Order: sequence, then C-alpha cells, then structure tokens
Amino acid sequence: MNPVYATVQSESKQLLPTRMHLFNNLEQVLGRPIVTLFTSFVYPVSLDDDDMEMLLGVLQELDLSKGLALLISSPGGDGLAAVRIVRACRTCSGTGEYWAIVAGKAKSAATMVCMGASKIFMGPASELGPVDPQIIREEDGNRKRFSVYNYLRSYKELFEKAVKSKGNIHPFLQQLARYDEREIAELRTAVILSEDITVRALSSGMMKGMNSTKIKKKIEVFLNPSAGTQSHGRPIYLDEANKCGLAIEKMDVKTDLWKHIYELYVRTDTYVSNRAAKCIESKEHSFSSSPSPME
Repeated sequence: MNPVYATVQSESKQLLPTRMHLFNNLEQVLGRPIVTLFTSFVYPVSLDDDDMEMLLGVLQELDLSKGLALLISSPGGDGLAAVRIVRACRTCSGTGEYWAIVAGKAKSAATMVCMGASKIFMGPASELGPVDPQIIREEDGNRKRFSVYNYLRSYKELFEKAVKSKGNIHPFLQQLARYDEREIAELRTAVILSEDITVRALSSGMMKGMNSTKIKKKIEVFLNPSAGTQSHGRPIYLDEANKCGLAIEKMDVKTDLWKHIYELYVRTDTYVSNRAAKCIESKEHSFSSSPSPME
C-alpha cells in the first residue's frame, strides 16, 4: 500500500497510479492490453510523428501476443502520422490487428487511426468525423480553419465565372489574386492523399478484399463534405458509421466494460485538459508532454 502522502500527490497531479486499476480491469475484460492515446481538445496540439514514437515506446514494452486495444481521443492532426500509428499498432500486435475504442471524440486523423483497426468500439455519444484535409492559418491575430474542399471549390467557381464573364472580368481577377496556383496544386494533392490513406487503411483491415472504388463509395460521408457532413467538425455517430460498412461494436452503458472505459476516458481527458497536452499510457508506462508557455 502506498503512503497516504504519495497517494494524495498522485491524485492531485493526476498521475498514472490514479488510472492503473482501470487498465488492469479492462485488460481482464477485453482479454488484451489496453493503451491510451490522447491529445488535448483544449491546447492547440495535434497528432504528429512524436506521438507515434511515444506510442511505439509503450507498445514495445507490452506483451501483445493476444493483440491490443487502443483507447483514442484526439481532434486529429497529420494524416501521415496516422499511417505510422496504424502501422505501429499492427506490427507490434501479436495478432497483426488492433481494436480502436472511442469513448468521446476521435476526429479527422484520429478517425483514420480508427479505420486502421479490425473493429471500433463506440458508445451512444461517441464521435468519429470527416477525414477531409483542413487549412489552419493565423489571420488578424486569430487562428482560423478552412476546409480544403471548400477552398478548392471557391477557387474553381471563381475561375469558371471569370472565364464566362463578358467584359467585366476585373472583380473576379481581384479575388483570384488572393489564391496561389502552387498552393492550389498542393491542396489538390492533399485531398488525394487523405482519401488514399483512409482507403488503404480500410482495404488492409476491416474492409479487406473490397476494391478502392467500392470503399470510397461506402465511406463518402467521411471523405467529402458535400456528401452530408458539410462541416469538418460535424460528428459521425455509430449508427451512421455502421451504415458505411465499418465494423462497429456498440458498448452498452450499463456494462462494467463501458463504466471502466468511460472512467479511464474522463480521467485521462481531464489530465490532457489541465496538466498535459498529450498523453500515451499503458498500465505500466506513461508518456506525456506539457503545453508550451505560449499555449
């Protein structure tokens, strides 16, 4: 038994010992180790290659002969980092696959990580999200997010109007001057890359054997805002995800499994909303990064 002072100190700092019993309980119920991957919704951080390195550091220390379960919570980030996270989970797993668990939100690139799993556990209010790429810019001292799809669409519409105009082309040229054709080319590539990452993850996992055209059609709501989501932030709940052909397992909120998962989610989410910006943990190991002073 830990001294009272050590226990209180762990609780006040929200350290791993406050969550360790939940890892142990969930491993017994799931029959495989559970690892958490959280990036903050409060601080301006995102999934990147550093997260893959921290995750790999945890995975390499575990007995994953029976596979693993990844509890993930993140607003998203780099799609290529998502590819590396999927690969790390698959290659370290003794079964060659992993389960993704979403108790809260796994959006954008975090949704890509979920699509690399063999199945996704979701609660009634769990959220996945569109995987279309975004542009984040600082304008007038404010951090603004733009949909790449909408950005490219507005450019295309302006260009077509300019071509069709009869003598009054200057208003369109003024607006088109705000766009950089080199950037347009890069953004078009980003859209193709995002689709390719998502389709490849599914074709080698829960949609194995299905051709890419059919996969794209099934998950169109994740790929194209005009297919229904309209906004990158719009939640895609389990029923809609299930209709897309994803292997979804609904968690009953009355079960011990959900209660343990939800408690672990709440405790870890609180940690990355106050004490840290990112956290990757197993029952024995914990890596976290603090928000920078500028954040």
